[in-house]
Amino acid sequence: MNVYLRSIYLLMIISVTSSNSAELNNDERTSAFLNGDLIIGVLLPLHHQPKQKRSTVHNALQCGEIREMYGIQRVEVTLQTLDAINKDPNILPNVTLGVEVRDSCWYAPVALQQSIELIRDSISPMSSWNDACGTNTSSNSSNTSSEGLGRSRGSLIGVIGPGSSSVALQVQNLLQLFHIPQIGYSTTSKDLSDKSRFNYFLRVVPSDYYQAQVILDIVRYHNWTYVSVVNTDENYGQSGIQAFRELAEKADVCIAKEDSILSNADEDAFDDVVRNLLKDERARVVVCFCEGLTVRGLLAATSRLNMTNRFLFIGSDGWADRSDVTEGYEQEAHGSISIRIHSPYVQSFDSHYLSLRPENNTRNPWFKEFWESRFTCSLPKRDPEDKRPACTGRERLNDKYRQDSKLSFVIKAIYTLAYAMHDMQQDICGKDFVGLCTQLLPFNGSLFKNYLMNVSFNYGDGETVEFDKRGDPPGRYDIVNYQLRTNGNFDYVQVGDWNNGTLEFTSQLQQGPLKDVRSVCSEPCGPGEYKNVQKGGKDKRCCWVCVPCGPTEILKETASGQESCLPCQPGSIPDISKTVCLEVPILFVQWHDTEAIVAIFFSCLGFLTTTFSAAVFMRYNNTPVVKSSTRELSYLILAGMSISHAASFPILAKPSLVSCGMSRLFPGISFAMIYASLFTKTNRIARILAGSKKRFPTRKPHFMSAMAQIVITCCLIAVEIVIATGMLVYEPADATIKYPAQDRAVLVCNTTPLGIVAPLGFDFLLIVLCTVYAVKTRNVPENFNEAKFIGFAMYTTCVIWIAFVPIYFGSDTKSITMCMCVTLTAMVTWAFLFLPKLYIILLHPERNNRALFTTSKSIRCHIGSRVASAVSDKSSSVHPADSWRMSSNTDLSLRNKPEKRSLSCQTGSELLLILLQTHESSYEMNELKCCSQSPLECNRRRSMSIPNGGIRITEECLSDGSVSDSESCQLRNITISLGSTGVLNCFDNTPMNLQYI
Repeated sequence: MNVYLRSIYLLMIISVTSSNSAELNNDERTSAFLNGDLIIGVLLPLHHQPKQKRSTVHNALQCGEIREMYGIQRVEVTLQTLDAINKDPNILPNVTLGVEVRDSCWYAPVALQQSIELIRDSISPMSSWNDACGTNTSSNSSNTSSEGLGRSRGSLIGVIGPGSSSVALQVQNLLQLFHIPQIGYSTTSKDLSDKSRFNYFLRVVPSDYYQAQVILDIVRYHNWTYVSVVNTDENYGQSGIQAFRELAEKADVCIAKEDSILSNADEDAFDDVVRNLLKDERARVVVCFCEGLTVRGLLAATSRLNMTNRFLFIGSDGWADRSDVTEGYEQEAHGSISIRIHSPYVQSFDSHYLSLRPENNTRNPWFKEFWESRFTCSLPKRDPEDKRPACTGRERLNDKYRQDSKLSFVIKAIYTLAYAMHDMQQDICGKDFVGLCTQLLPFNGSLFKNYLMNVSFNYGDGETVEFDKRGDPPGRYDIVNYQLRTNGNFDYVQVGDWNNGTLEFTSQLQQGPLKDVRSVCSEPCGPGEYKNVQKGGKDKRCCWVCVPCGPTEILKETASGQESCLPCQPGSIPDISKTVCLEVPILFVQWHDTEAIVAIFFSCLGFLTTTFSAAVFMRYNNTPVVKSSTRELSYLILAGMSISHAASFPILAKPSLVSCGMSRLFPGISFAMIYASLFTKTNRIARILAGSKKRFPTRKPHFMSAMAQIVITCCLIAVEIVIATGMLVYEPADATIKYPAQDRAVLVCNTTPLGIVAPLGFDFLLIVLCTVYAVKTRNVPENFNEAKFIGFAMYTTCVIWIAFVPIYFGSDTKSITMCMCVTLTAMVTWAFLFLPKLYIILLHPERNNRALFTTSKSIRCHIGSRVASAVSDKSSSVHPADSWRMSSNTDLSLRNKPEKRSLSCQTGSELLLILLQTHESSYEMNELKCCSQSPLECNRRRSMSIPNGGIRITEECLSDGSVSDSESCQLRNITISLGSTGVLNCFDNTPMNLQYI
């Protein structure tokens, strides 16, 4: 926009505002003016804003009372700062900065009218600059305290203020039309950071966005998750509370009640706001993005409603540490927290300000008014109708003096314009140029704005003043707490600070008489409880019901951000807080466990008994007791028992590839060695028993030799080895972790039920067969005791293994169950098979005699027809011996008759002796052939002749060939040829039970 168009626009504005000039206090307002080469405009709230609905006869809005901290002190620091800059040869050498200070009354219409006054004379600055007459060419017709009016008015380079964000927004809309930069010293609205709307605005205070973050950090620090909010109903409060609302939603801080109000609203409106806040009693904390007078109205309302200390207020920098906010309402404000933009204390200002008097302060046109208001007195030549007492001259400003916290920001704003102008002058006029060059005129506000955005200088103790791309400085705040001091007075105390995102409390915070304020919708859930959030809107997410997690669940946040209970993986349990699953120690059988010690004890006992039995058997290897038990199979059984006892050690060892493989091989193979041998034994006994029941045995049973039994046993063991090895190939052995319960992890072998059943299934088959044969041979004559003991062993074994199946598959300690079952099975077998033999061998050696190990007391004979006739003639009264003799004298023709060739009968050894008594006849065709019960191979023959009787006896000793003495015959074949009379007494020391054929 060129100068012409801007002039037209300004005239239109003036024409509009002039029609209402009477409403703005007669259009003439006081200003402070110091002329210079360049002019800085300053808008300060020297008076309170007009009271709403208050009017005069002319319906004009009157500004309120004069303000010391926000007004007079800021005017004085402005003048003091300009004096320091103009005296500094390093800043704008030979260039004088002037200033024009105007009262904005913290009210937008007044501020706009005063802004127009500031820029009206800047439309054509060249005409004023070129006026060489030295007359006052300023168009300012208002009441002005000025210096330097004898020279031309300088160009307006920028405007500082106003203090209110809402007022500054409207002023900026006007100033940017004329490309006049504006610097805010207390305007914090985040809307002003939008450069698309407010391109010529900068500020030396941080944005409200940082204030919202500071307040949110305070709320979260104290775990106040459910708060109410109130804001001043204008841009400052609206933008600030909107920023807080956005941040609170991200931080899970809920807003219970929300309200807004104007600072100059009536008391009823403030009472309604407080009543609205009381509707939710759980929200004890009230966040107030308010100007100071709004906070004061809320404190007054709580006092009227008898709600003192019902709420804890947290205020923004509009409250800061202003004493006028809490005056008269100290109890209501006790414990409240406010934030104050960090502003270093201006030490040099106190001495300057406290030395001022009405007579020596002519540059400040409002100072006399302030003096009269401050000390409630009247100065001479002021208002003749003023009824107040005259001022005495003894008044002092240090009485209840308090420095305005924003003075340093006013200083920073002035220095920002000065340093930026200095950089622009050096760049355009040259580095060594002194004063203003013609290239700077007319003044280019757009170019100057770029220098402002890039300015950087140090202020105070190392603080750097600079701006980001939005024209905002870094954020730094002081946390202030309204406390009751030890002297009984209330005062603001700094308790912490916030610097670029870091909150730190440096002293104890007072929260009023309540001591510990709680502002939550629902109390936090305990460990292991998740929040069942109530439905009904985003601000209800802070209200929940605590639901406990299960004993094996932990609290986890889901992908959607909600908390829920998730189960721990098997083998892990929740920690105390139920936030992490902890892995439980992996358990396995230890050698020092009680169960393992018991199992090892029985295994070692089994080893000792098995080794002892083997040693005794080897020592008495050739005795009847050992020989009658089939020595080879007995040694094989003992070896199987040893392996059974050895199987306990890999079963109890820590599961690994080797131990798991051995634990699957050893039990099956050891049982196969035991029960294959017993099966062979019982099968042999059963076949012998079956053969003894035949009246006329036709042939010898097969596979009755010791070698045959060993081969059969080894074949059966080989079957078990093949099955066990095949299962290892099919299901390779290894260690794995199983979880019998959530809180238990057990290291075990990966043996499946098939891996157990398949190898042991063949053993179970052998056990069943052995049991069947044991039942069949239960009636074997009592002298043959081994069959009876085998039966007892099989019955007990069946009981053990029947109990094993449910115990093993239903128990968590499978290794102990398997170990004890294997060991007990071997020990039971040892007890029934070997303990009786050891008893005879060691304790009753006299019973270790062949005569006591016979199958029967009777003899089975197949004799010739004549002997048979004598024996079988039950009706004859003749003595058997006489009958024998009589038959020997019969006619020879009877011998040739095949009518009755032989006869089978059972008789005792007495009959044999009678048959062998002395007689004279000899018959070549009648022979008596005797054999023992078990036919083996004959490997030795012995014959004997009876003198005078013609009787010849031939003995064939049948044995397995393992020994060579005469007592080693297991079967005997005896052939007796009847000759002359005589008596055979070859059985004198060899008692035998023979079957005579």
